[in-house]
Amino acid sequence: MFAQLREDIACVRDRDPAARSALEVLFLYPGLKAIRMHRRANWFYRHNMFFLARWISQRASRKTGIEIHPAAKIGKRFFIDHGTGVVIGETTEIGDDVTIYQGVTLGGTGKDTGKRHPTIGNNVMIGAGAKVLGPFKVGDNTNIAAGAVVLEEIPPNSTAVGVPARVVRRNGMRVDNLDQVHVPDPVKQELDHMNRIIEALERDLSKKVEDVYEDF
Repeated sequence: MFAQLREDIACVRDRDPAARSALEVLFLYPGLKAIRMHRRANWFYRHNMFFLARWISQRASRKTGIEIHPAAKIGKRFFIDHGTGVVIGETTEIGDDVTIYQGVTLGGTGKDTGKRHPTIGNNVMIGAGAKVLGPFKVGDNTNIAAGAVVLEEIPPNSTAVGVPARVVRRNGMRVDNLDQVHVPDPVKQELDHMNRIIEALERDLSKKVEDVYEDF
């Protein structure tokens, strides 16, 4: 237990330049508190003591602002930075050396049964506010940009951005000419499409009215 705690503290200090000491991390970092409480909740869950497991997880949520279902499977050296608003669903599986930031949701879409939540590979970083929704895998060594909404599988060694998220870099090579300035406006595109349909209908109606006048 103490070896695991030392490993948890070391991983926080390695990844957070603001962490000044082991004591600061141990007593003041909500992400570390949340994962320690999750391990206890998960132990009770695996031993069919579901009420106690949920009681611990809900207590952790109140104390840290991080909600982790006790059934979620989480690997080694998991780091939640800041942490407020993080939600991790029941059937989520997380590999080793994963880092996530505040506001991240590893959740479901409401359309699946059984395995409903994502599987996160090893050495994955998920940026602030990102949502990963559904029972698919995010591959090893992948970065999910802040604010991205991931709705399908992401291959290993990738960087994914956007809503919905798309892969813009894989194996160190750019795969999409992402333009951060001239981003298409989906609402404007839909309105333009509707205007074209209305114009076509108006032309068709005018022609029919002209044909009726000619008949008279």
